Amino acid sequence: LGILGIAATGALAFDMLMLSRGLVVSMEQLLSGVGFDIRVSATQATPLTGPPITNMADAVAALAALPEIEDVVPLRLGQAQVDIGQRSHEVSFMGADVRTRRPWTLVDGRDLTIDPPSRESASTSAPSATADKSARQAERTSILINRNLAQRLNLLPGSLLTLRGACTDNSSVPPVAFHVNGIVEFPFDQARQLTAITALKDFARTCGDANQDEADILMIASRQEVGPASAVEAIRRARPDLAAVTNEELVARFQQVEFSYFRQISVVLATITMFFGLLLITVLLSVSTNQRLGEIAALRALGFSQKRMVSDVLWRSALLVGSGGLVALPLGLALSIWLDRLLQTMPGIPANLRFFVFEPRALIVYIALLAVTMAVAAVYPMWTVARLPISATLRAEVIG
Repeated sequence: LGILGIAATGALAFDMLMLSRGLVVSMEQLLSGVGFDIRVSATQATPLTGPPITNMADAVAALAALPEIEDVVPLRLGQAQVDIGQRSHEVSFMGADVRTRRPWTLVDGRDLTIDPPSRESASTSAPSATADKSARQAERTSILINRNLAQRLNLLPGSLLTLRGACTDNSSVPPVAFHVNGIVEFPFDQARQLTAITALKDFARTCGDANQDEADILMIASRQEVGPASAVEAIRRARPDLAAVTNEELVARFQQVEFSYFRQISVVLATITMFFGLLLITVLLSVSTNQRLGEIAALRALGFSQKRMVSDVLWRSALLVGSGGLVALPLGLALSIWLDRLLQTMPGIPANLRFFVFEPRALIVYIALLAVTMAVAAVYPMWTVARLPISATLRAEVIG
């Protein structure tokens, strides 16, 4: 029962250690997995929270010409409406003009861009020219959707999807029919989020936005031999009116502001948990030692040294804490999976973001805390054994 109690407190403490840096590590993995290591926005505000970048085409051309930059992708975000059954549902609608890198992962179908037409297709007859015109029209209205939207509407690559733009207050924008090119996975989608992405010109047409020369954010990939820090310096020299931030800087900003609550609550809960674990182990060792006072006095009378009997209490503490601590590791990992699923249901949390992330650092701190707890919990029982009067204890044992 003592080992199980220590395992329960140890599991919770281990989870709190994983929580203290879990969001930071998970966010770093998500940002690096996208393939872009720099975000450029119009102001110093957190990306996607400030005003859009105006004169987007000039900004993209200027940044793409820098030798430190490999690729630039302008991105716009808005909302659209889609009819599912008798109800209208909101879709996270995005527009992007991609070159080589894409901030999504293709699951099925083909991407937004297609190969240019060959010479044979250009020299065909009139019916073939009509087919080419239809293909070009399909390409102009191509769209990519995530799995949630594909499952809700039973869509496959090649299906038709009609969206009504809801990016502005203009309710007179006509719906637009899109050809589903493929099904993709967006790294920052929420668990039940419906998401679709198309080219910038089709985004503007769907939203009824006459100004197509805007972008909410520019996603930039620096050249590998240069690195994001040098690329950011080059961006700031070329376009001082724009705000560029690396993934590392963005994560550090999240850690200081958005993620600080989880770090603080993990520290508080871990401290409380280890305190109660310390009390539990101290009580168990004290009760066990008090029940063995007669035995300890007899062993001392037979010639066992004080140091040996004191070390016996310390090793009992190590055995108790070590056994409970080992059981706590798989228990804590299982508990973290359940807590992760529970916390991911919070609004605004990406489905791929993890609150509890295992890393060697958390395991090292956990072992250090167990060692300190083991030593501190054994202080009072060791002090009791060291000051134990042998004759008086044996006499009381015999009389009792």
